[in-house]
Amino acid sequence: MHRAYKFLLRPTVRQAAALGEMLRDHCSLYNGALQERRDAYRHTSKTTVRYGQQSAQLKGIRAFDPDCQGRWSFSSQQATLRRLDKAFAAFFRRIKAGGKPGYPRFRGCSRFDTVDFPKDGDGCRWDPTPHDPSTRVRFQGVGYVRVHLHRPVVGKVKTVSVKREGKRWFVVLTVEQAQPEPLPATGSVVGIDMGIASFLTTSGGEHVANPRHGCKAAAKLGAAQQAVSRCERGSKRRRKAVVRVAALHRKVRRQRLDHAHKTALDIVREHDFIAHEDLKISNMRAVPAPKPDSDKPDTFLPNGAAAKAGLNQSIADAGWGVFLAILNVKAESAGREVMAVDPRNTSRQCPECGHIAKENRPTREKFRCVGCGHQAHADTVGARNVLRAGLVRRGADQA
Repeated sequence: MHRAYKFLLRPTVRQAAALGEMLRDHCSLYNGALQERRDAYRHTSKTTVRYGQQSAQLKGIRAFDPDCQGRWSFSSQQATLRRLDKAFAAFFRRIKAGGKPGYPRFRGCSRFDTVDFPKDGDGCRWDPTPHDPSTRVRFQGVGYVRVHLHRPVVGKVKTVSVKREGKRWFVVLTVEQAQPEPLPATGSVVGIDMGIASFLTTSGGEHVANPRHGCKAAAKLGAAQQAVSRCERGSKRRRKAVVRVAALHRKVRRQRLDHAHKTALDIVREHDFIAHEDLKISNMRAVPAPKPDSDKPDTFLPNGAAAKAGLNQSIADAGWGVFLAILNVKAESAGREVMAVDPRNTSRQCPECGHIAKENRPTREKFRCVGCGHQAHADTVGARNVLRAGLVRRGADQA
């Protein structure tokens, strides 16, 4: 299996400048390759330029510009061209699928933050000394950069990437390692119901509070974004204000990831089988369609867009998709089984008699079956129904 490790780099002032120049030159290569593809298609009878043709030109480009392109790793430049090729492949795939095409765009220096090295030892070299404050990683054209190694790297390093986040630099390692030993069986099964009031509720009645990191940081983010709008475009004050906004967003992202990792780890350690709703989050966050007023031309009726916008913001703040992705990865490593089930009627069906009715859930938190009178917390009922559906599907799959 493959696993990623991310470590903070501690470059010197000169090394940080060199890393910035490396990103700038790779960004220039990316934009130049994109411009070549655009020109070939527009002006040369719709000719398509492939990755192989652009990769073959690298030798000449490096010889023509030895001070910029020639000082960096050949393999990392090939990885940048592959990155553009993947962007075009995704563009054509979306066209065939009938989705929004999203033509690849030119990247500014502030929007190009990663350089990949496809192989350890080719343009970069990872020092595998564990728990050593002098651990370093070497990049061609930069030198040996100190690494804050906060945990040991287990396995063989396959690829290395250098990444910029604000004013900080990180190294990301992709490591190939053996499948870890599964956790001891607990004999416990659980169903989880994702929500807004509570981040999740288990079939056993346990509620995990929703931390609402984005909501808590909304005031600071709003003030920081207003500061950006008051600054003149291109000014030094505006650049500083933009950095402040990005730093606040990164903090919220880290808090959300930390909560998702800890919650998923607790669930995986305690249960052998985990069932959750197969949520279509992108559909849940869709914007309501406008309602034209047939009596008054060019006017529209209220469609609940303001309330839906608040719900969409709460769904994004909860980070359901990130949590479920992390849960699946941790469960696979621990030898646990995770199953997604159809979420339809899980909050309306009585877990005792099976009666399904909209009236079973009079409020967001209360559940009272109109058939048998069973009462419980609505989220707990949903989690119990999710678990039952998961066990049924599990039995059908095993049969």
